[in-house]
Amino acid sequence: MPKAPAHRVRRKPPFFRPVPLRHRRDGWSELRQCAFLAELYCTGSVTVAARRVGVSRMGAYRLRRRAGAESFAFAWDYIFVPPGRGKIARPGTDWRKVTNPTLVERVETGWVQPVIYAGRFTAIRRKPDNSALLRVLRRYDAIVASVRAEAAKA
Repeated sequence: MPKAPAHRVRRKPPFFRPVPLRHRRDGWSELRQCAFLAELYCTGSVTVAARRVGVSRMGAYRLRRRAGAESFAFAWDYIFVPPGRGKIARPGTDWRKVTNPTLVERVETGWVQPVIYAGRFTAIRRKPDNSALLRVLRRYDAIVASVRAEAAKA
């Protein structure tokens, strides 16, 4: 019996926030994370996807468990939920606990998504993180308003 095509049993990877890591030649760069998710979609196997990207299977699972990898783990899980079989909840963010430098980093990096054409990873699609940008602006507006209020008192 022929194998069902990937688009019938898996979903294409969604936009996700890459896991922030220090730069290494053989490490999990943004490109490698996107390539891994694309291969995961095409093959359906973590072992094969990791081998094709040039990392170990255990390294992939270690990245998934890492702090700050919630979006990557969501994209990984999203791939394996067949279309029409229900929704998977995107991890929420408690914005009160996100620091200003982290918000600025999210604005700068934004969201990424692997582009898959003809069964191959071809490019990375980028989308700005508008909610993080609006939160940064709201926080800075509050700072400016408090400075103006202090200046008006003096």
